[in-house]
Amino acid sequence: MVNRRHIRVKVMQSIYAMHQNGSDNLEKEEKFLFHSIDNIQDLYLTMISSLMEIGKREAVFLHKSSLKHLATPEERKPNEKFIKNSIFQILAENNSLSIAMETRKVDAWTLNDDYILLLLNAIKASKFYIDYMSESTTSFEEDRNLIVDLFLEVIVPNEKLYEFLEDDKLTWIDDIPLVNTHIVKQLKAMKPIMDDNFTVPKVYKDSEDKVFVKDLFRKTILNEAELAKEFVDKTPNWDSDRIAEVDTIILKMAICEFLKFPSIPVKVTLNEYLELAKEYSTTKK
Repeated sequence: MVNRRHIRVKVMQSIYAMHQNGSDNLEKEEKFLFHSIDNIQDLYLTMISSLMEIGKREAVFLHKSSLKHLATPEERKPNEKFIKNSIFQILAENNSLSIAMETRKVDAWTLNDDYILLLLNAIKASKFYIDYMSESTTSFEEDRNLIVDLFLEVIVPNEKLYEFLEDDKLTWIDDIPLVNTHIVKQLKAMKPIMDDNFTVPKVYKDSEDKVFVKDLFRKTILNEAELAKEFVDKTPNWDSDRIAEVDTIILKMAICEFLKFPSIPVKVTLNEYLELAKEYSTTKK
């Protein structure tokens, strides 16, 4: 799931946190770095399970409404099109998802179901839902398109949900776009079959990426003085104390790749750190 660019972001954040904490415990900070990357899968499972919980919550609501003493004809025989959406069924019966949820012990919504209700209310007020429910017939494509639209336009932009995720794990802030993009890609690719239709992604593409995390973190930290000298010597008219710490970390990491990762093309390193600087570097004064 994580790509090299996101790995660089996580390493940068860990080095910054290490500086801010005044820590010199390399092993402890490295362990936290890997832990924060592993937690990306928990965020993924939390977001994808929100869809499942929304469907379950509406099913419970419709059932309870039908049992009311003074239930209306609509409540006694509700429109179940939404809760019978094919995507909900596929997710609910997916072994990969249920095993991952159990293994990672992800159960965010049991004690926080008020957020599910909040999302469900927003969904039922949306034009996507209203238009979908107004049609008497449906197809798998319509089911899939609805869930993609609801996820992209209703769930992802919800500020209360974002605040909940931010409060749950601070390290998730920069992971949210990565995870949501991956989920949308998966949802759009789903087909009307059950077997092997949906699999929980691995955190790392391959073992080399995990090694890259460790090497970039350690080689940058252990050679900071040497790496800093590379750009301090080339900026004689600029006081190094005036360069923001995030900027210096980005510079050190980039120079580290130039000098100590010969297998990575220079052009790739340049492009990656230019993008990193655009997003995280201080604005020009």
